[in-house]
Amino acid sequence: MDNYVENPVYNSEDNCVENKQYLEDQIPQWIATWSKYILQQSSTGLDLNGKLNQSSLELVQDILFAITRGDSCIHREGRNIQPLHQLVIDEQVAKTQVAPFVVDDQYLYLYRYWSLEQRLATQIMRLKQQQIQAIDVQPFEHLLPDQHQKNALNMVAENAFNMITGGPGTGKTYTLARIIAVLSQAIPDIRIAMAAPTGKAAQRMKEALQNSLSDEKLNALGLISDTLKQQDTLTIHRLLGLGTQYKVRFNQKQPLPYDVIVIDEASMLDLNLATLLLEAVPDHCRLILLGDANQLASVDVGSVLADLQQAELLKENRVNLVTSRRFKEGALIGKMAAFIQAQKNSSIQKNEVSNSIQLLNNFEQNIVPANELKSIPLHPDMADVIQLEYLPEVIAQNDLSHYYQKLSCGYQDYFASIQQYLSHAEAQSNIALVIRAFDHYRILTAIHHSSFGLEALNRAMEQALFEYLPALTKQGDWYVGRPVMMSYNDYQLGVSNGDIGICFKHRQQPNQFEVYFPSLDQWIPATRLPKSIQTAFVLTIHKSQGSEFTHTAVVLDAAATKLLSQELIYTAITRAKSVVSLLVHPDAFAQSLSIATTRQSGLIKKINKYQVR
Repeated sequence: MDNYVENPVYNSEDNCVENKQYLEDQIPQWIATWSKYILQQSSTGLDLNGKLNQSSLELVQDILFAITRGDSCIHREGRNIQPLHQLVIDEQVAKTQVAPFVVDDQYLYLYRYWSLEQRLATQIMRLKQQQIQAIDVQPFEHLLPDQHQKNALNMVAENAFNMITGGPGTGKTYTLARIIAVLSQAIPDIRIAMAAPTGKAAQRMKEALQNSLSDEKLNALGLISDTLKQQDTLTIHRLLGLGTQYKVRFNQKQPLPYDVIVIDEASMLDLNLATLLLEAVPDHCRLILLGDANQLASVDVGSVLADLQQAELLKENRVNLVTSRRFKEGALIGKMAAFIQAQKNSSIQKNEVSNSIQLLNNFEQNIVPANELKSIPLHPDMADVIQLEYLPEVIAQNDLSHYYQKLSCGYQDYFASIQQYLSHAEAQSNIALVIRAFDHYRILTAIHHSSFGLEALNRAMEQALFEYLPALTKQGDWYVGRPVMMSYNDYQLGVSNGDIGICFKHRQQPNQFEVYFPSLDQWIPATRLPKSIQTAFVLTIHKSQGSEFTHTAVVLDAAATKLLSQELIYTAITRAKSVVSLLVHPDAFAQSLSIATTRQSGLIKKINKYQVR
């Protein structure tokens, strides 16, 4: 069971958190089927009459259902595990034997996830205890103005395992660029790998890093080599050489050939991918995890970065940056992010109507009052804007177009750039203009279905484009200006789950279509892309992680209520650099502000059990 290298769920995020409300009717069925199958493999799962033991059945179903929530285990407190008998073993036996379930301390696991936690904890402590050559960074501390950033530099100089965390604009990439520049100066012929969980996150990491490395002070000191200027970024899957058979090229026996490995957006690391990654890190290597643990956890099992930040034995291996330079003092997006975090300690509970009203009143008083969404002209150095409009309890079908039209306003510049491209399609500058315009705005939602879900909103934005450009032609699903996103990894094409491209006329055959993927700088004929590729005017909030837009519209209707959390709304609004437009149902918005997500895990205890040599 623990021989699987990757759970295929990576290739279909639709099976994960963002549309669980539509799996609730199916989950009990597959859970019931697998629970019965597991119990029927052993007579211990049957009662004296040869029928399934009801208490065993319910316990197995609880364990399987926990996985759908991202939990690696369940508490065993108050649960009778005796009826499972031969199906469950303790953690000591599990080190040499395999069984469906493992009991470890107060937790009960599927063997796979117990094994992954055990393996990950072992690798973390291997790097924690690894002796590496310390680097004298005192001559370079002046490069970092903030004491927390200086602490991060000193930490990486002395440790193999490092975590640098912080909210938006706290200078994670800025700090990283200076750390990498110093390491490059100190270590001859240094080999560096930069990676992120998704293609979009890797591309944004590259752009931000190159921007930071262009600093005149670094160049004046001779810290930026030509190699560093050309440093590439890639997805973790490509870093590990993860192939079509879900096997990795690099592992414990064949570790990665690098001296420094940097992982951005580390909050997206799930238990399985984190384990594969750390097992491939060589002993001499410095590993640096960058991320914001307040964002959404991974779509699969585990909340690795959040767990690692809480492990007492790793306190010397983490630095949290706290001074935000992206959000100026009083900037609204920063204030809203702080407002969300402040609710973690508030007394407001979900489903208490009076407290929800109080919470929304507090938000309107402290952040922005509710009004109608308006078109917001974008310009450099503009002050933050947050708009809030509440959706009514019942929306007539005829009124939907009114809300769709408001949301499409953010795409007017994009539509205009497509019109310009069509007028002079041979001009390369017009292609760049379309790409830039598209990245200015994005609509984010929590769910796939409903009138304000992914599918309906994408259809509405597509219709708005055709109304703007009536002469635009469509062949099947394809048309100039169609933004698309891969929903799985295609190793033959070289595109990954989450990669986004835009459809243009084929450069050699204008009567056909070709899709350009900016994060890969790659053109692919539309006919070679899968029919399942998704239109991407609108993204789920989960899929938006690692991205950044000038203007973000966040849509939460009543159908999304079961999915909402502080982590979800925090992730959504921090995708925006300047403008956030909130089109939300009051109850859904109140829940997103007040409910924190916690995942059950035994990783912290496994790490804290170690005695550092």
